[in-house]
Amino acid sequence: MSGCSEAVFGYVRPPLELLPQAETDRFRRAYCGLCHTLGGRYGPAARMILNYDFTYLAILLSDPAETEPCRRRCAASPLRPRAYQPASPALELAADESVILAWWQLRDGVEDHGFWKGLGYRSGAAALKRAYRRAAASRPDFDARVRRQLAALAALEREQCPSMDAAADTFAQLLAAAADGVGDPVRRRVLEQMLYHLGRWVYLVDAADDLQKDAASGNYNPVALRYGLRNGRWDEESRQAFAKTLDHSIHMIATAFELWDFGVWRPVLESTVYSGLFAVGRAVLEGTFHKLPPREQRKKHKKAEETT
Repeated sequence: MSGCSEAVFGYVRPPLELLPQAETDRFRRAYCGLCHTLGGRYGPAARMILNYDFTYLAILLSDPAETEPCRRRCAASPLRPRAYQPASPALELAADESVILAWWQLRDGVEDHGFWKGLGYRSGAAALKRAYRRAAASRPDFDARVRRQLAALAALEREQCPSMDAAADTFAQLLAAAADGVGDPVRRRVLEQMLYHLGRWVYLVDAADDLQKDAASGNYNPVALRYGLRNGRWDEESRQAFAKTLDHSIHMIATAFELWDFGVWRPVLESTVYSGLFAVGRAVLEGTFHKLPPREQRKKHKKAEETT
């Protein structure tokens, strides 16, 4: 992948500040549950990939009723026990797929950077290597699908393909594959559609976020090619046209979302679809968005826990 797709995680943010406290707490239990599931299945190093995007995936895959939470202390909260969702098939599926996605993102970073700039990616990949092998063995079909889609995306980048839609579709199909492990065929179809359009939105918003960086480095950026942007800067006509493209993807996510009963998870999912994604897209286009890496997300999460 290129610079515009090497760090595509960090954009799916539920607007927790707009939710009632009960819903915020429910999201935190899912967040902590995924953390415990990652640690239990893959060891402490796997917890470092935890982020809001993967938590959102876990919630999408979860049953409509919340499991009775557990409480325990952990490395992030050694003094105060935290409530969390216990391991479940949905959390295990999300953990496995998160490890696979994070591994390939790290491998992409290794390939796209020289020795010194790639040291962080190399160390991360080395720490996650054993976890990736186990996750790929547990979910071989998903791993194979990710490999195929990334190979197709790499081919588009080598060709400097000017089609923004072709590149976004390739990544969208990758994310849609995360629903393959869902048993119910109707629910699987709904989730495939939601994840497909979410993947398309994520890829495009990431490319928009990286416009100036990619202009400076010469990395492939299909948004810049599509609109003929110079120096990574928007003209107003192109900005408005691109905003409509982003909004269309969100509308398609919402259309699929309304076809299924997500039970207790509906408020956090709904607020993300109808508010959070629009807010992030707007901030990216205004140049005011600041991506939080997993470590900063954990710090923010811990601070929020301490104030409740």
